[in-house]
Amino acid sequence: MKVLIVDDHPIVHAGLRRLIAAETEAEIAEAATANEALARFTQDRPDLVIMDLNLPGSGGLEMIRRIMIQDTTARILVFSVHDDSIHVTRAFEAGARGYVTKNAPPDQISLAIFRVAAGHNYIEPEIAQELALLTVKTTNRSYPAHPFNDLTRRDLEILRLLGEGYSMLQIAGTIGLSYKTVANNCSQMKNKLGLARTTDLIRIAIEHRISIQSGAN
Repeated sequence: MKVLIVDDHPIVHAGLRRLIAAETEAEIAEAATANEALARFTQDRPDLVIMDLNLPGSGGLEMIRRIMIQDTTARILVFSVHDDSIHVTRAFEAGARGYVTKNAPPDQISLAIFRVAAGHNYIEPEIAQELALLTVKTTNRSYPAHPFNDLTRRDLEILRLLGEGYSMLQIAGTIGLSYKTVANNCSQMKNKLGLARTTDLIRIAIEHRISIQSGAN
């Protein structure tokens, strides 16, 4: 089995290598950035990609989309600190086959790896329960909606980069959009979230651990 681990923390690479090696022999490649991950995927065509969502430059959600453009059968397992329903939903919409958090016990992470590698879908049980509860809550108006419920994958990517200190011009260059498109997205996000200033978007990104600098990894 060929596995590509995409994360910018060496300790994550080492931990996943040990976990996989304890169960099976595998050819494991590593990448620390989104662009490196895409190049590795193109070259090696791994059977499984284990990917963090918070990556330097273009984030994991964007990379999932790009990988799926290359290969619609790609098997991608998200391995992230984010445990909220919005990130999980957006990851599956982008093309991920599985989702497990970095706080999950090793046996659960191992199960996720081999379930997705075998072509099945997998969601960490606690997250699956939250998604089920969310479905119930959406039919009950007494429950408040998640603040990011109306944000798109692109919105989340721009919000993450804002939280990391990128200017709108830098964001445009990083994710391949025009400055005007990024500015329009920011304006739409402010309307969706009921915010007045771009600095409020940055604050929200940090409060919800969207940015790498806020400890999301």
